[in-house]
Amino acid sequence: MSEIEDLQTRIMSALDRVATGVDAFADAEDIDALKTALEDEKTVNAELNEQVRELGERQAAALEALEARAAATAARMDQFDQDLQRLRRANAQLGEACEALRAANAEGVGEPELINQAMIAELDALRAARSAEISQADEIIAALTPLLEAGAPQTQETA
Repeated sequence: MSEIEDLQTRIMSALDRVATGVDAFADAEDIDALKTALEDEKTVNAELNEQVRELGERQAAALEALEARAAATAARMDQFDQDLQRLRRANAQLGEACEALRAANAEGVGEPELINQAMIAELDALRAARSAEISQADEIIAALTPLLEAGAPQTQETA
């Protein structure tokens, strides 16, 4: 048992020395200064966390806007591609109708049905060309609009 009492005495002595060292190491002013510094750091950390959250929200919103623009651009490009395919088909039909009309004229046979087919093919080609031009103009407008909005000066109405 004396060994336990000896260890207990040694532990108590060590704890007294630690308490004395802590008291000597940090007085009340130092503790208050450290607590104030800790609170300041917590405030700064909270502000930084808020800034990070706001940046994340802005980045998510910007990404969402870019994805929407990309989807709209893809839809316009699909429409433009369809219009170009239609134009190519109409021009191919027009070429075939004109070739048949030339062949009939070379034989000296004027066939009204061939003339009608050629005119229908030409009208289809004109409509397809117009549709392709409209799609192309829409794509140009869509590309220029953000640039114009970004560079447009703020105007003030005068009464």
